[in-house]
Amino acid sequence: MKKVLSLLLMALFGAGISEAKVTLPSFFSDNMVFQQNERVAIWGWTDTGRKVTVSATWSDEKVTAAPGADGKWMVRLQTPAAGGPYVVTISDGEKTVLHNVLVGEVWYCSGQSNMTMQVKGFAGQPVVGSADAILSAKPEVPIRMCTVERTASLKQLKHTRGSWKENTPEAVAGTSAAAYFFARRLHETLGIPVGILISNWGGSTIEAWIDEPTIRGKFDGEFDLDFLSGPKLPEKQHQTPCTLFNGQVHPLIPFTFKGIIWYQGEANRKRPDQYIRLQKEYVAMMRNLFENPAAPFYFVQIAPYCYDDPDSFDLGFFCEAQRKTLEVIPRSGMAPTLDIGAFGTVHPSHKIEVGDRLAYLALVNDYGVKGIDPYSPTYKSVEFKDGKAVVTMEVGPLGLAPIGEDLTGFELAGEDRVFHPAIGRAKGNTVTVSSPEVPNPVALRYGFRNWAVGTLFNNFGVPAGPFRTDDWKE
Repeated sequence: MKKVLSLLLMALFGAGISEAKVTLPSFFSDNMVFQQNERVAIWGWTDTGRKVTVSATWSDEKVTAAPGADGKWMVRLQTPAAGGPYVVTISDGEKTVLHNVLVGEVWYCSGQSNMTMQVKGFAGQPVVGSADAILSAKPEVPIRMCTVERTASLKQLKHTRGSWKENTPEAVAGTSAAAYFFARRLHETLGIPVGILISNWGGSTIEAWIDEPTIRGKFDGEFDLDFLSGPKLPEKQHQTPCTLFNGQVHPLIPFTFKGIIWYQGEANRKRPDQYIRLQKEYVAMMRNLFENPAAPFYFVQIAPYCYDDPDSFDLGFFCEAQRKTLEVIPRSGMAPTLDIGAFGTVHPSHKIEVGDRLAYLALVNDYGVKGIDPYSPTYKSVEFKDGKAVVTMEVGPLGLAPIGEDLTGFELAGEDRVFHPAIGRAKGNTVTVSSPEVPNPVALRYGFRNWAVGTLFNNFGVPAGPFRTDDWKE
């Protein structure tokens, strides 16, 4: 009899545990930001047979959902225009309450180490302006940050770790610098809350962020995927196809955000032609899986660095490939960094410029801000005459800058295909380039080597990226 009673109590106790209140993904937390003026996705898990009700103090609306066989439920809740703080309540009979919730603009931020690099910098690799950004951070300023924990996986995961933090000095110090300065510029200009959802891994390749169906369907035979059916991750798990998608992207789907900023490419530098297709398919995948087909996509063109040979043209060819993705990815934009590279480190310290240039693109294209030109001057055509190259650029109405100065970073080659340093002079939308060593030039390159320093800008300080007039294959 005692044994039966004991088993009965254990059964009742176990039943009580199984009926614990709703479980949410970690990124639905206090201090979070929801995208404004959207029916945002909210989901979690509970016992089957229970209904879940979600409400928020910004309206009287209540939405309900029943969990599926796996206990997962999802609702869409309409958000208002930017504001807050609000309270969000999720109940399956027991309440889970999210406090200090804001509504504003939410951006997804991803990439490798230059997106990972925190405001406080890496050891021996500082970020310019970091002390001011950290010390001036105040929690009442409505910028919120959520960084996803690094996780690689052979299988698609349901959960990841990462909760939202207020704009405190400690939180800012540990946040991606490029993402934070992007958010800061958006908030300062728009005057509304901004949230950044950050998922990155230093040294990662772009294919690690892409799902298995896309890799198999679009890159058949280009990547070995046998490891996915194996017992353990490869040694370079962050450079292996699908692993970071499985661990750091899949758990976030279908979180509602405005757009994507992306700072990656150094790990794919030796494969420029393939990268055009990879970035195109990455963006298409993200827009599809997050049910956001119009999501803007803004990326950073990688910066000069010596790499294995400062005189190699590898960086030039890769930057050219990055620029070409603009032609195949709708609603995309590029933030160039030819002027802010660092010879001794692949992690440039000028992350404020990176964040600002990304923000300029968003502010003009997505928020209707007028008065600045956010676009990099780009090569249009060239004419070789009288021993000089006259290059015409696509640039805004104020033209190229600076005028009246010798501009370096240009190179000219004759029929021998040997490039020599040259000097340019800007006027309007053209640059006239010459070199005493090349009396009869047939080709021009600008900023095309691994190590170069940008000197050509638009009138708002946005630099031209590397370009060339030839189609030579070396």
